[in-house]
Amino acid sequence: MTHTPITEGGKPFFFEGNEVGVLLSHGFTGTASCMRPLGEYLNQAEGWTVLGVKLKGHGETPAAMAQTTAQDWIDSVEAGLQELEKRCKHVFMAGLSMGGTLTLYMAGRYPERFKAIAPINACVAFNNPDLAALAFDHGAPATVPGVGSDIKKPGVTELAYAEVPVPTVKQIYALMSVTRDLLPRITAPTQVLVSPEDHVVPARNATHILGGIHSSQREQVLLHESYHVATLDNDAELIHRSIQRFFKQALAG
Repeated sequence: MTHTPITEGGKPFFFEGNEVGVLLSHGFTGTASCMRPLGEYLNQAEGWTVLGVKLKGHGETPAAMAQTTAQDWIDSVEAGLQELEKRCKHVFMAGLSMGGTLTLYMAGRYPERFKAIAPINACVAFNNPDLAALAFDHGAPATVPGVGSDIKKPGVTELAYAEVPVPTVKQIYALMSVTRDLLPRITAPTQVLVSPEDHVVPARNATHILGGIHSSQREQVLLHESYHVATLDNDAELIHRSIQRFFKQALAG
């Protein structure tokens, strides 16, 4: 069996720390590199153990991703959770874009296993008819132009596929649909971080998420100086400090 090489920035990362664990997930067509600065900050500032997963099929080639499903991506984060729980007493989770969707999915599927969560520009509804039309179109092309590098900060580029494998479109729609129905099961403290100007995910997703979850502790952080890939954008430090503060409050509570 041959394996597709993983690009350097596409590899998962792990930072050893104390008994507080943080699970981080990148998004659709992206790589773990977009979550690494946040992971490094939380590890260095708090000594927390941080694991940044690589979702199956990502960081390789669009063809490799085309062979994967939403179940594969869920399996990737579930494996990461199991690894953290082997060494950590408390586990938090944060993710960008589809990584935020996976964060919400995991908190709804396993509400007792997360101390708090922080989805960043998470998506539970694209409201994109053109994209939706591709999901079950037998005549659709194999790929369409990518959705990466929506970044306001000059000179910064996201490591992501330049193309979206069309077979995965129905997979992300399935993941979003299931996650929407799981929102009422989310009880962990939840911080929703959202860029009002996002050219990939409609910002109104944040309102839907905050209105759907059953967490007694919930808050919204606005990322006014960033577009979709906010973890690499002008608000990166704000994201770091906000998540650090929120997770520390959850620990203290």
